[in-house]
Amino acid sequence: MKLKATLRLENGMEFHGWSFGCAQSVSGEVVFNTSMVGYPEQLTDPAYNGQILCLTYPLIGNYGVPSEALVAESLSAKLESEKIQPKGLIVFDYCEEYSNWEAEKGLEQWMNEQGLTGIYGIDTRELTKILRDKGSMKGEIIPEGAAKPAEAEKPSPAAVTCKDVIVYASTAAQDVENINGSKAATAEGKKVVVVDLGVKHSIIRGLLSRGAEVIRVPYDYDFTQMEYDGVYVSSGPGCTCNCEGTIEILKKVLGGNKPVFGVGMGYHLIAKAAGCELERLAHPHRGANQPVRKEGTNRTYISSQNTYRAVKAKSIPSDWDVYFTNLNDGAVDGIRHKTKPFAGLNFAPEVCVGRDENVTPLDEFISKL
Repeated sequence: MKLKATLRLENGMEFHGWSFGCAQSVSGEVVFNTSMVGYPEQLTDPAYNGQILCLTYPLIGNYGVPSEALVAESLSAKLESEKIQPKGLIVFDYCEEYSNWEAEKGLEQWMNEQGLTGIYGIDTRELTKILRDKGSMKGEIIPEGAAKPAEAEKPSPAAVTCKDVIVYASTAAQDVENINGSKAATAEGKKVVVVDLGVKHSIIRGLLSRGAEVIRVPYDYDFTQMEYDGVYVSSGPGCTCNCEGTIEILKKVLGGNKPVFGVGMGYHLIAKAAGCELERLAHPHRGANQPVRKEGTNRTYISSQNTYRAVKAKSIPSDWDVYFTNLNDGAVDGIRHKTKPFAGLNFAPEVCVGRDENVTPLDEFISKL
């Protein structure tokens, strides 16, 4: 028997549909993603921790859920983290029967196992237009008969970062190669510190498959006395105001010459450490269809983004340049240092829409180790 459910936004708007997955009411910031595929990766992305995620593609669940196996300590073989990260899921329709050679279970079974509340049967296109034009807002999913949810806690890297230093060495690299296929070992013998604000496991797997040893550290851990060849600052949930300690650590790192690269929130922290200011975007960059141009070229990439902030162009110091510009609204979607190997992006280069071209900035970082 189907159970009715309601999605209620903080502006008073309501959408009525049907409950699936866990039947517990939840609250959180409502955001959207426009990707046509990739719901297992989106649901395990730590950047969505504590949020309610609306997927715009009309049919979700048709290829099930892949293995949740780990290939090394706390490193997923197929997904972006060890568990589902959002508190709620909004879809137009979900497929009860799935078909894919890698699938081990169905979407709703996975949601029930991990306590993810879902609602389907609502106009996700209309909801996305509201979130696009008015910005993300708080909301709640209330299955029929469920109590009103408690106030959601604000997302923070503290909720998703690793608790201790984790080292992924050559044995993990071999496991990743066996699963994902081999790649040129362009970072053989190099040590990369990953500042874990909510790192996606595909980043760790990508570094390992290129031959690097990965040292994963908590987001507020001072690693500057460690031995390393480069620093990768990950994306993550929440506001940069929770990361003042990380900014101070990055200021020390930027005083040196070792390569530094960041994406999402990691990019924003590098920018603030460099002296930039951030501004709130009129229309948040959500989804997998954001066109960005690499400055100094006519090359355009279609990027995946999940942010409501950008670097204020007038605040960029004289020794830094714009790296990428968003072609929809002209926002600064990346900066890089003019003489030192420092750079950051508002988008995720490892998420490729079609060809693997978007990985290029990551490989540029690897080549400088």
